[in-house]
Amino acid sequence: MQATDWARDIADHLHTADEQGALERLARLQPFDRAEVLARLEPADRLRLFRLLPTTLAAETLEYLEPELQYRILDHLDEPAAAAVLQQMSSDTVVDLLLALHPLQAARLKAWLPPAYRQRIDTLMTFPENTAGSLATIEYIAAREGWTVQQALEHVRKVGHDAEVVSYIYVVDARGRLVRVASLRELILADPRAPLSAIGRPDVIAVRATADREEAARLLARYDFVALPVVDDHDRLLGIITIDDIVDVIHREATEDIQRLGGSVPLAESYFKTPVLMLFRKRVGWLLTLFVAEAYTGTVLRHFEDILSQVVGLAFFIPLLIGTGGNTGTQTVSTLVRALAVGEVTFRDLLRVLARELATGVLLGTVMAAATYVRAHTLGVGFELGPVVAVTALFIVVWASMVAAVLPLLLHRLGVDPAVVSGPFITTLVDGTGLFLYFTVARLMLGLH
Repeated sequence: MQATDWARDIADHLHTADEQGALERLARLQPFDRAEVLARLEPADRLRLFRLLPTTLAAETLEYLEPELQYRILDHLDEPAAAAVLQQMSSDTVVDLLLALHPLQAARLKAWLPPAYRQRIDTLMTFPENTAGSLATIEYIAAREGWTVQQALEHVRKVGHDAEVVSYIYVVDARGRLVRVASLRELILADPRAPLSAIGRPDVIAVRATADREEAARLLARYDFVALPVVDDHDRLLGIITIDDIVDVIHREATEDIQRLGGSVPLAESYFKTPVLMLFRKRVGWLLTLFVAEAYTGTVLRHFEDILSQVVGLAFFIPLLIGTGGNTGTQTVSTLVRALAVGEVTFRDLLRVLARELATGVLLGTVMAAATYVRAHTLGVGFELGPVVAVTALFIVVWASMVAAVLPLLLHRLGVDPAVVSGPFITTLVDGTGLFLYFTVARLMLGLH
């Protein structure tokens, strides 16, 4: 059944006073699906059903709702029940909720948290949105360096039900610095009397709280962890980032890159949640910028209008040649932006990248030159203009490959998202320069003045 069908079925049970039947149906669903159903119910039915959920189910369901709806539900619950649900939610979700609310609303919710927990939440809230610290959760299992394996296992049994991940036990010293990481498997198989200092790995892979969240994604992907510890500048353990949060990061980053590559400012909300005026604002700036940049192609045409007047047939190939250049540049940019995003390429690889794209451009240009020469013959101007358009196609493809190879790396070096070198931007840049190459080649090969 779809979420809409589940919502309709559950609403029917509520309207017939069969609250138990509605609750049983909702409880059978996965947390995400429960949240989808609740979001589709009428506000009164939603609140009525939410009050029936056990605290654990209510908390894990609430995590998948939008912050505005999360607050609306908590605000209508009795304070003890709302506080219990809030404290059961994962700390990273609580941070996201508090940051999305008005400060007075956030202060009201924070007052329901235990002082020690509230202090740690406040720490996580200090990290900017795009940092690893903003993704961290404090529901992890930490053990003291001086404990034995038996003590650590007893601690896991005591606090493990509140942890997001029990696969790893993070060993800290007296100052809270992360010194080792041991897997639960290693603990179970070890001698119960062995010290934790002899278990696990001392060469801990961790991420700084101030690092970019993409760095955390790269580390998790590289080492196949299910969670990554987050530390401060003094190596004190602040929290962990779980794989599900990283999947969300990868999804958001990929979405932003795709939107930028299309020549648009990324959307903050999903497509249908974004108002038409906001879509207009996100796109109009780039369109005007590209319009201004494209205007110089008219200047190039005017500069060479004497050549066009002498050989009108040259005009037949203008769309073909500049389109080929733009397509070549877009292919190169798309490849390199992705390679930069996953860490396969850095600025230090500039010369290697340029050499590879130059070689690729020559091969592609040779093929396109042959195709363009054939096209010239089909138009009946092959003997006169075929060599001109063929040579120009080769030059334009090579030129577009080189420009599209260098610009993303330079922008990345300057701290600018290379995705802004979008397909439309490269196309616009290559259009004018391609026309200049075209008419320059025509002038030289045809002996025009």
